[in-house]
Amino acid sequence: MHEPVIVAGEALIDIVVSREGENEHVGGSPANVAIGLARLTHEAALACHIGTDERGVRIKDHLAGENVSLVDGSTSAERTPTATALLDTEGAATYAFKITWDLDRDLPVPPGAHFHTGSIAATLQPGGDAVRDVMTRVRDTNTISYDPNARPQLMGHSELVRPRVEELVALSDVVKASDEDIDWMYDGQDLTEVLRHWADLGATVVVATRGGEGALVYVQGEFQQVGLPAVQVVDTVGAGDSFMSGILSGLLDAGLLGGAAARERLRAADWSQIEPAVTRALSCAAITVARAGANPPRRDELAG
Repeated sequence: MHEPVIVAGEALIDIVVSREGENEHVGGSPANVAIGLARLTHEAALACHIGTDERGVRIKDHLAGENVSLVDGSTSAERTPTATALLDTEGAATYAFKITWDLDRDLPVPPGAHFHTGSIAATLQPGGDAVRDVMTRVRDTNTISYDPNARPQLMGHSELVRPRVEELVALSDVVKASDEDIDWMYDGQDLTEVLRHWADLGATVVVATRGGEGALVYVQGEFQQVGLPAVQVVDTVGAGDSFMSGILSGLLDAGLLGGAAARERLRAADWSQIEPAVTRALSCAAITVARAGANPPRRDELAG
């Protein structure tokens, strides 16, 4: 029996504008993580901030189709958030966000459930403070994971963002960030120094994803480098989110996430117990980059 996962964060409509016209699809890093977990047969619920407009209904229906439940109060926004990507002739994107974010500080997180958050929702106010308050409230009864998933356009200067990121890292058991995000947040500081620092703040498993080079993991005072399976890349959309759902799935299957007892097992776990979850995460990311869009795998697509 898998422990349930409560994901708090943005769901939005991605609008891609190119010479071919406009295309819209459901997006948002936390929403992608929830969908990835559900496809890996975990019970996932999303607390987000969308409206009851046509786009909000589209998100709600999409999540329902993926077996992700929507936490009560998630449809209270005046309008559903959007992220517009303007593609130039080279295919490079410039983003423009129209988003508001809030969260109920009394968000119900059942004891024994795992709590995940990150991205825009962890820093954009007023919901960012609410996310921190929920993490603080459930810290003793629930394991927590966090992905900063930096969005400089919304988050502001890295020096202003870093204290909040570190505050949330200190409340988390599992932290994952891309090497590019870490480089931005810490102004080029050595990657290993940052991972050690995050572990010193309190995180048990700290991971930096490194694109085609796989992942660098810091656990029990040691670094482990795990390579990405060979893959023909179509695009990298959603790869980090698939990695996140994959590592959470593996740790949940190993009984290392959930309630307070699971936290103690995670803290005591050695690399041999953590490695299968990292391998699953990289497999999920490899499958996702091999096809278009944020399209995470289902459990029956994974080897073993």
